[in-house]
Amino acid sequence: MSATTEDMIPAPGEWPVDPQADVPISDNRIWVDGCFDFSHHGHAGAMLQARQLGDELYVGVHSDEAILENKGPTVMTLDERVAAVEACRWVTRCVPSAPYVTFLPWVSHYGCKYVVHGDDITSDSNGEDCYRFVKAAGRFRVVKRTPGISTTDLVGRMLLCTKNHFVKSVKDTLNGEEGSGSLEERKHSADSLMKRIRDYATDETGLQPGPQVWIWNGSSSAKLGNTVEEPGAFETIVNGKLPRPGQRIIYVDGGFDLFSSGHIEFLRQVLTQEESEGRRRGWYDQEQKIKRVKEYGEDYGPAYVVAGIHDDDVINHWKGLNYPIMNIFERGLCVLQCRYIHAVIFSSPFSPSQSYLEAMPLGVPDAVYHGPTTFIPLTYDPYMAPKRMGIFKETSSHTYQHVNAGEIVDRILKSREAYEERQRAKLEKGAVEELVKSKESASA
Repeated sequence: MSATTEDMIPAPGEWPVDPQADVPISDNRIWVDGCFDFSHHGHAGAMLQARQLGDELYVGVHSDEAILENKGPTVMTLDERVAAVEACRWVTRCVPSAPYVTFLPWVSHYGCKYVVHGDDITSDSNGEDCYRFVKAAGRFRVVKRTPGISTTDLVGRMLLCTKNHFVKSVKDTLNGEEGSGSLEERKHSADSLMKRIRDYATDETGLQPGPQVWIWNGSSSAKLGNTVEEPGAFETIVNGKLPRPGQRIIYVDGGFDLFSSGHIEFLRQVLTQEESEGRRRGWYDQEQKIKRVKEYGEDYGPAYVVAGIHDDDVINHWKGLNYPIMNIFERGLCVLQCRYIHAVIFSSPFSPSQSYLEAMPLGVPDAVYHGPTTFIPLTYDPYMAPKRMGIFKETSSHTYQHVNAGEIVDRILKSREAYEERQRAKLEKGAVEELVKSKESASA
């Protein structure tokens, strides 16, 4: 049985994150909530649109127990889901254990005037609209749902071992030369995809330029392994913020499949290590801060992190089966929305050669980071070049070290029956929710 409104209102001192006392409600503080189970770019798209409606974005994340009661078992734990939400560039604050049904006292406590959700209906275990209270109060706003991606879709790919989501060529797809449908339909899809990339390559406001985005054009052989070394050609597809004076250029790369807490913690650790390096070189000295603000109008961090993302066929070559579960655009959008990176390179080589590193648009990186990896069985060291160049660094192990695409797929397969039931229930629930949505539209 679902909890009542009174049951769900914490006493002072028991709210999941501060403030503990109610704060004034602001029209420009927005609330979003959800499950965010292995968070994907569709979640990020909703948060981006919500952030663009105000100056601050608070995101409530439902507990494992609430999701189990209302939707079915989660794949990721609450801590893992919170880590994913906190990493989103557009999120101001994450609120764990937010109720599955959005109650006004929760929203108002944190000073949020409006609640934002996608243009789909979400119902609780009783079949009632989760946003009925905020809708009745006139404090609900709708944003467009990102098409073609959902947690349900991704679970389906795992259970069915499909590969039809793979992208052969980033450049051809963005030119409308690859994909399904007529030339006109492919061009339209390409334009929509390019717009989404530009939207995700924005700063924390969601309105101004953020990450720089390139495509690396190199041969298949150079992308797959270490037998061919070539500089290739870097093509800018989004002009974003470039490094500021004094920032160290940091390179990381990977598949970033099912972008999750393992990837996120690695990226966070990279910045943490660079912040320590910055302290050693006096970056945080007061006079240096004052100088940066005076000369550039704002302070900024000591590192500029560039993330290379491998093509689908490269990942499949090394991991086999139907990996990656997310195609390169889905993975790239996940990385783009992460607050711990500053630039992205699509189609980066699996092994960053010296020729590749020397040809990078920002010059040879000051450091190339990687974390301990056990998921991919390798026959050689892909980081021989940066090690030989004396710029390789490795992050230490961490709490989420084991959380990668393989771990997530294993969780699904070990509880296959439960997740298949969740898929069936989702379809049935979706039909009911679509009927409610149609009725709402008709009465609007």
